[in-house]
Amino acid sequence: MSELNQIQNHCQQRRQRLREVIRREEVDAFLVTGEKNVRYLTDFSGDSTYLFISESNEVLISDFRYTTQLAEECPGIDTFIRTSKTTLIDATKEVVADNSGVKRVGVESHLVSAELLTSMTNALEGTELVQLSWEIERLRAVKDDLEIAEIREAVRLAERGFQFLQAILTPEATELELSFELEHAVRKFGGAGLSFHPILAVGDRAALPHYRPSANKLSGSPILLCDWGAQTRAGYKSDLTRTMLTAPFEAKFEQVYKTVLEAQLRAIAEIGPGKSCQKIDAAARDYIREQGFGDYFDHGLGHGIGLDIHELPRLSQSSDGLLEPGMVVTVEPGIYLPGWGGVRIEDDVLVTENGCEVLSSVPKDWETVSVTI
Repeated sequence: MSELNQIQNHCQQRRQRLREVIRREEVDAFLVTGEKNVRYLTDFSGDSTYLFISESNEVLISDFRYTTQLAEECPGIDTFIRTSKTTLIDATKEVVADNSGVKRVGVESHLVSAELLTSMTNALEGTELVQLSWEIERLRAVKDDLEIAEIREAVRLAERGFQFLQAILTPEATELELSFELEHAVRKFGGAGLSFHPILAVGDRAALPHYRPSANKLSGSPILLCDWGAQTRAGYKSDLTRTMLTAPFEAKFEQVYKTVLEAQLRAIAEIGPGKSCQKIDAAARDYIREQGFGDYFDHGLGHGIGLDIHELPRLSQSSDGLLEPGMVVTVEPGIYLPGWGGVRIEDDVLVTENGCEVLSSVPKDWETVSVTI
């Protein structure tokens, strides 16, 4: 079977799962407007395109720019190519009208703006728009074998990029320069780019969980935090973090680092099918609190990854979800001490039938923290 046929078979299976949602919610069709959700269901990598799907029909609603691309990426799926005189909403109206008996249409209410929802309601007069939130994202939370293979590749690309980064560290290198070099390396190794703007944080900047790189030089402090990920050409992402020392530092760093590492290992040990996302978060959070750093860790422990860098499920204090085989989550506890610095350690973990598999293999034990620059 060709790679394209294999991908389309998986997309067809995903659309069948969405049809189960259509039946459960007692709607006649579903209008998919989210760009990543359209890609998940069809493998179409463009934008400005909706997917109309009912029990017996499926139509990609797009425009002239994507005629050839749709034929190449989505063979077997009907298309409605609107002209430049026709809006996407008017094209949707025509598609719905062509499908007799469609009276109730599910829409992604969490992605559709109030203005767009109003325009749709006015255009689709006589059709009830049923607001259904996060339905496709819940399907996406459990990865199939093709998706897991893509995430493995994204992890591999990220690891190769990090190896290159460590090899070029110098005292005069800046956070910003290193972020550019990291992206260049990932692209050179075959990736589509980075999963997100990487965090290269020196010294006290490592205490900012979502810091953006600046002109700070590595010589400014021994602490260097790197949060990065790679994206495959199919759009799947990885997300990793390592914290390093580029010179000897006060003993407090070892205490903080070993606390974060032990917290992460305890959380990973709890991961498996049927396990509570909240309790996995607690395994790390409670340990950090016991060590006296509870006030310095207040973000979620982790999140799903896939076509988006933040997907379902969430590992957090407020999550009421349970893990299922095929989910891929990050586990990323941290301790952030304002004015001093921070430590975060993050790996990508696959939930298996019997437990879990850590997909990333970048060393993180205490003996590997120090790097030479």
